[in-house]
Amino acid sequence: MNKKQLEEVKEKLEKSKTSLEEMLKTFAKKDDIPKGDWDTVFPKTEGSSMEEKADEVEEYSSLLPVEHALEIKLKNINDALKKIEEGAYGKCEKCEKDISHKKLSLTPETKLCHDCS
Repeated sequence: MNKKQLEEVKEKLEKSKTSLEEMLKTFAKKDDIPKGDWDTVFPKTEGSSMEEKADEVEEYSSLLPVEHALEIKLKNINDALKKIEEGAYGKCEKCEKDISHKKLSLTPETKLCHDCS
């Protein structure tokens, strides 16, 4: 991967990171223990009717798996950005072969080559 391609991938990763963080901020708060963790905000139901409380708890429950999925994607993006900084980006974590530019341009946070995935 040449320097220009690497810069394009880095820019794409940084945009995705910002976008994911903005999505998470709409319903969760950042928690640094463990690092990179987010916590879905539990609704404040004081003074609400039982129906409103139930709706809020249901919404909270439905956001938990969304938070988890976004956290995993964000972690993978942060890992890829770290690899770029360390000069180790684009290598398969299993076989250590180069991951194709095509695969990296489609999914820049990928960790495995075509053969290993």
